[in-house]
Amino acid sequence: MLRLENVSYAYQKGGEDALKNLNMDFSKGSCVGLLGENGAGKSTIFLNMLGIYRPSRGKIYYRDQELVYSKKALNDFRSKVSMVFQDPDQQIFYSNVKDDIAFALKNQKMDPDLIEEKVQKSMEAVNITHLANRPVHYLSYGQKKRVAIAGILAMDCETILFDEPTAGLDPSMTESIKELLASLVAQGKKLIVSSHDMDFIYQVCDYVYVISHGQMVTEGSIDQVFLNEKAIQEAGLIPPTLVRMHLHGKTPLFKKEEDLYAYLRERAEESH
Repeated sequence: MLRLENVSYAYQKGGEDALKNLNMDFSKGSCVGLLGENGAGKSTIFLNMLGIYRPSRGKIYYRDQELVYSKKALNDFRSKVSMVFQDPDQQIFYSNVKDDIAFALKNQKMDPDLIEEKVQKSMEAVNITHLANRPVHYLSYGQKKRVAIAGILAMDCETILFDEPTAGLDPSMTESIKELLASLVAQGKKLIVSSHDMDFIYQVCDYVYVISHGQMVTEGSIDQVFLNEKAIQEAGLIPPTLVRMHLHGKTPLFKKEEDLYAYLRERAEESH
């Protein structure tokens, strides 16, 4: 799994560090959250992890092997580790949905029948089979996001990075992303999800790192980190709704809103 060891990164040689001496081990959970407000350094961490940026200091490891920056080594690495960018236009290349999803597989010179099978399966996973022959530039933002995700799913990577996967999405699409992440974890995929959406991270992740201005604030299991209200506020964030209800409303700590509603209904019935 991916691991950062004393990683610092500056955009310009001799410039101020955007990332500062980060140590992160992403094997600590099946779906690991990377939390921070906008500008905290989440995307910069991801670009270093993918080998698009190279740390100014420190090292990145995958399966205990130090990342090598030759073209061949990076291509091999990215067949195992890939990323869904926040802006889908950053990773959509073809005008046709189906061809775009097949792009990376064709570059690998995969058998055409296998490509067809993988593309079909990935479109079904994100519910866009009806868009297969649609020009990408006619799609909505949310539909483009699904196409970008399908393109990564078709590659069948071991580890997938999701950079702000719910940004710009409506509530219905956000729920479908939650379901997709859960299904990927059930398939044995390792997921790393960056976001400043606390409720989303609380529901989908089992371990989290919290950063602010490129520095580590805290890390730990979901409950351990989110119950530390002071550390969360230091990072410019607020705890998830269900955690705030627990801390200030004295309700039990629930993972799902439905469980909280059931509890409140039960209490209301008891009081009558």
